[in-house]
Amino acid sequence: MSTRDALGRRGFTLVELLVVIAVVAILAAILMPVFAKARERARQTQCLSNLKQIAAAWQMYAQDHDETACPAYYFTSGWRFEHAWDFTLDWGAGNTPKWYRGLLGPYIQSGAVHHCPSFSGEAWGRPFTGYAYNTTYIGGDVLAGGRPCSLAAIADPAGTVLFAEGGWGDPVSGCNYLRAPSDYQFPWGTAHFRHTGVANVAYADGHVKGSAFKYRHTDARPDVGALSQDDSAYDLR
Repeated sequence: MSTRDALGRRGFTLVELLVVIAVVAILAAILMPVFAKARERARQTQCLSNLKQIAAAWQMYAQDHDETACPAYYFTSGWRFEHAWDFTLDWGAGNTPKWYRGLLGPYIQSGAVHHCPSFSGEAWGRPFTGYAYNTTYIGGDVLAGGRPCSLAAIADPAGTVLFAEGGWGDPVSGCNYLRAPSDYQFPWGTAHFRHTGVANVAYADGHVKGSAFKYRHTDARPDVGALSQDDSAYDLR
């Protein structure tokens, strides 16, 4: 047998295979976080687009209703129907409520705009969950005697939160109504900083951006919190 034939049949040794496996494992450990961050950035970009469309729909609704903000929610027919900014629920339809398009539905082409691709928590019967509407100051909490505000009442539209990525608790569940820190329902209407510590926010002037400033969070609820220490990011002043 020639030396060339012997070399041609020579395979990898066990040591060489182990070295290759180790190198691949190291590269995977290095690259996987990079790929994960890139995927999350893409999802965050999609969320910003969603919020931009929702904010535009809110502005069109206000223009069609005498410059008055869309109600956050209200009930009709003996509490059977819950009409909200993003859905209408028929609670008399059995254990699982039937849902229909919400108050902003006529101004939005697809209901999927309401769904954040990075959120997979409990939705409590809501068809789409991921974003929450400033109920304390803008949409009005009817059960607490609140009413939707007029656009003229918003003194600083560029600094007033309109919608944000919402969620509460740990593990994080969905919420559709954003609450200011002074609101007694604030623990159930917090912002969710789901994009590697960032929450996407839409403001009353229509612009959207990510916010990494998280206030009033606790060790028991590390991923949710407020967008300001007080009500300044939410109120109309």
